[in-house]
Amino acid sequence: MQLDLPKLVESIVSLHGADIHLSTGSKPYFRLKSRLLPQEDFPVLTKEMLDEVLNHLISDERIKLLYEGEEQDFAYSYQDNKYRFRVNAYISQGNPNLVMRYLSSDFLSLEKLGLPPIIGQFSQLMQGFVLVTGPTGSGKSTTLAAVINDINHNREEKIITIEDPIEFIYKQDRSMISQREVGSDTKDFDKALTAALREDINVVLVGEMRDLETMRTALTAAETGHLVFSTLHTNSASQSINRIIDAFPSHSQAQIRTQLSNSLQGIVSQRLVPTIDGNLTPAVEILIVNNAVKSLIRENRVYQIDTVMETHLKEGMVTMNHSLFNLIRLGVVSFETALLYSPDPITLKNMLKRVD
Repeated sequence: MQLDLPKLVESIVSLHGADIHLSTGSKPYFRLKSRLLPQEDFPVLTKEMLDEVLNHLISDERIKLLYEGEEQDFAYSYQDNKYRFRVNAYISQGNPNLVMRYLSSDFLSLEKLGLPPIIGQFSQLMQGFVLVTGPTGSGKSTTLAAVINDINHNREEKIITIEDPIEFIYKQDRSMISQREVGSDTKDFDKALTAALREDINVVLVGEMRDLETMRTALTAAETGHLVFSTLHTNSASQSINRIIDAFPSHSQAQIRTQLSNSLQGIVSQRLVPTIDGNLTPAVEILIVNNAVKSLIRENRVYQIDTVMETHLKEGMVTMNHSLFNLIRLGVVSFETALLYSPDPITLKNMLKRVD
């Protein structure tokens, strides 16, 4: 018996779901809004059924690597990219498992994504370094796709994306876009980014900064007149800055702080929070790097950045608590849910008490 993959794909799309979970010994599960639900119309999955799916999706060499303990990330498209998925395959107790994240083919505006308009200013920059951070599944790739597509429609630039795997497929408009996939088009992020600096680029999207050399090259690219976008799996602006600095040896951290203070333009840290009506909405922290922030980075006083954000809200900065506070006030998110996602629940409670 085979798993009907086309039927599975059409089902998740029709239900407006986010993820397909395929695990040996279980029925398929769909992530629908914030809930993970079994799909009773499909059979319990066997190892043989999932091996057949893998044979359809990736090469024998990659399947061999998977069973040797190397998780595989790749993209799957159905009906000529009409439906596209980011797939992670892994082994659990000797059996294959897959998680397929549905990537909508529609590029949504920042407004439709529920994101603050101030983020749109990052697409107008000519150079510098912009980070979008958050845990897996927080919408980082979607936010960056909206920003890159805005540049594509409004500026005449050369854009290169370096991704693992390629997620959103851009249709060239006013900009020229080249998309490169790690593993098939290039060996790794750092080599592709180094090469991009010799390819007359204006804008580069680095899907993820996984290692020190990629971070170093990204900073150099931003310093030398390019606009660089990337992501980190961190939960706040200050944590993101510390993550980059701490990745480098102690003897070079002073230089990295100087480079970062000169090139960093902004950090967007986001989470997807369950709403009262059962959907998901972004809660967003925004750091805009002004002179005060630059000084704090250079002087190794990153711990004071949260205070600067609190005192510069009129410049468009937003703390996570302020974002959650606004969602509560608008009746979008419950007080209890906001507390679960708050980095400082006591402060959030006090903010609400002052209003009441």
